[in-house]
Amino acid sequence: MGINEWSQQERPRERLVREGPQALSNPELLALLLRVGVRGKSAVELGRDVLQHFGSLHGLFGASLNDFSEVNGLGMAKYAQLQAVMELARRAIAEQMQAGQALSSPETVKRYLRMRFGTQRHESFVVLFVDVKNRLIADKELFRGTLNQLIV
Repeated sequence: MGINEWSQQERPRERLVREGPQALSNPELLALLLRVGVRGKSAVELGRDVLQHFGSLHGLFGASLNDFSEVNGLGMAKYAQLQAVMELARRAIAEQMQAGQALSSPETVKRYLRMRFGTQRHESFVVLFVDVKNRLIADKELFRGTLNQLIV
């Protein structure tokens, strides 16, 4: 059954507007990004299958185009949309960090680095430039390695 056949109260887009994004499950949020399902599956069912295939959101976000395309109904266009959303999220968080949130603890630094570089498929040597109040000025990848090795 397609989402258009669902009641207005159950549809992910309408629920998001009415209740906020936190009210939706991961497959429902992913369905909004995918927009359409495939023959015999709604976008929510496709979202559920995608998450099951990759094991987690992190696995999905770190997938290569080849891995992504292995799932029926996904291809370069959907991959590009997902990558664009991820990059916009990274940039929004970087703007927030540069606007004044201090990297005041190792945990804060770890969260920032995971968000910024966590889905890369290679090792990186990164330098964080901060002001005297530990506010991020910029980050710069100085060296790039392989999947499990980096020479500095």
